[in-house]
Amino acid sequence: MNLIESLLHALKAHGAQQIFGIPGDFALPYFRIIEESNILPLYTLSHEPAVGFAADASARIHCGLGVAAVTYGAGALNMVNAVAAAFAEKSPLVVLSGGPGKGEARSGLLLHHQAKTLDSQFQIFKEITCDQVRLDDVGRAPSDIARVLASCRRRSEPVYIEIPRDMVGLPCASVLAEVAPAPDQDALEACVDEILERLAKAKSPVLMVGVEVRRYGLEARVATLSRRLGVPVVTSFMGRGLLSDQHAPLVGTYMGVAGFPEVTQLVEGSDGLFLLGEIICDTNFAVSETKIDMRKTIQALDGRVTIGYHTYAQLPLAALVDCMLKRVDSAEKVFSVTGQIFPHGLPADSASITPSDIASAVNDLMAEHGKMPIASDMGDCLFTAMEIEHTALVAPGYYATMGFGVPAGLGLQAATGERPLILVGDGAFQMTGWELGNCRRYGWDPIVLLFNNASWEMLRTFQPESSFNDLGHWGFAEMAAGLGGDGIRVNTRSELKAALDKAVATCGRFQLIEITIPRGVLSDTLARFVAGVKRLNSVK
Repeated sequence: MNLIESLLHALKAHGAQQIFGIPGDFALPYFRIIEESNILPLYTLSHEPAVGFAADASARIHCGLGVAAVTYGAGALNMVNAVAAAFAEKSPLVVLSGGPGKGEARSGLLLHHQAKTLDSQFQIFKEITCDQVRLDDVGRAPSDIARVLASCRRRSEPVYIEIPRDMVGLPCASVLAEVAPAPDQDALEACVDEILERLAKAKSPVLMVGVEVRRYGLEARVATLSRRLGVPVVTSFMGRGLLSDQHAPLVGTYMGVAGFPEVTQLVEGSDGLFLLGEIICDTNFAVSETKIDMRKTIQALDGRVTIGYHTYAQLPLAALVDCMLKRVDSAEKVFSVTGQIFPHGLPADSASITPSDIASAVNDLMAEHGKMPIASDMGDCLFTAMEIEHTALVAPGYYATMGFGVPAGLGLQAATGERPLILVGDGAFQMTGWELGNCRRYGWDPIVLLFNNASWEMLRTFQPESSFNDLGHWGFAEMAAGLGGDGIRVNTRSELKAALDKAVATCGRFQLIEITIPRGVLSDTLARFVAGVKRLNSVK
């Protein structure tokens, strides 16, 4: 077995299901082994940012490792933004990069794709990954690979593996997975004692679930825990889509001033708010109607639990949840919660289309044909997703990068085999929408809802006087056929309904529905968000 075969088997054993990549000269040797060994399927895309987004989405949706394979310099450095997004949002992404061979590194010549020094790329990726290795010692490689992949799974953050191109074919031993250290049982029991005591004393306890619950594959266990505790559950903005099929007492998504009022009041009025796997960031909490005092919450994140003014260190989330399940009564409590009401019943008339109409149309579609997983880009398409019934969702809710939606949808379909719904704005589609041209090779057939207001409309809401937000109409629907799919432009609600019905009935080719939205028209959720942010800023 050679070095790359050893690495590929280790990736598979740690939960990787496929590799997304773009080859280049420094990567050709290890790409050949990926293809010929067939240990993991390889999907090549067209631009490195899309490779990163697709691999990230595959990791998010199947709770395993996502793998992005690129070449040195021009490839890896072109993927920095996507890896930074994965790091910010705690997605277990493995970056594989080709690199100069030992002989080339000693030549004394500047090498093509080199930035400042041959080591510049390695140093850059230190900022956006939790562990790194250059596989330049075949004897040490198995232990190095084991360490880095263990870091990726344990911390649920990206890692970086650089492969000198003259090392790929050298004989290499198998990788033995690192054994995860056991948590301090006494500390774990004491922590659970304190959490259960706090929840028992609370008059209005609430469980808010965040992205780590999915990253560590805990959705079913957390749903069971919530039913046994008899505690209502909400998701954060970042955590939308969690527990969608787990029969949890799910009330809705907390979005402060932009959200469903009953959810906002429930969260902000809680005297026992349990933040489970929740990133404490502005997109989750900066728009609170009433500022939440984090010192009075229970926070379980990043392998530690903070209660009030003290912290229990080195307590993995899975160990915490499992211990709580053992300690609470196995009988599930019977109680009801008032959940968020989602719009249905789109009128099939000649009225122009609003983003909230799109939410209604999707809800009607899923009520008739079943739920579909969603990949959403940033912008009003993501706020519109908050008005769609709970279903699996991947989106850059915190890092907020544009360009995520289309490649993430491809990654989602590759990872699950399910047909996804992609929500994307015209600005983001200009960045990565062309990746749809790869669908024909792999049999992917997403349904793409392209919100087209010929504008960066979300930016315009905060600075309406700037004309640089104008984009113009590009005629996306007409481009679909050349990319191997079907495209249609719709202007009215009746046309939208007919197009969705046709799209869901047409399999085997991607379906692009370009939806004309009047400039200045926002989803109900984004309108509330903008008004709330402006009101909060005026108070300051």
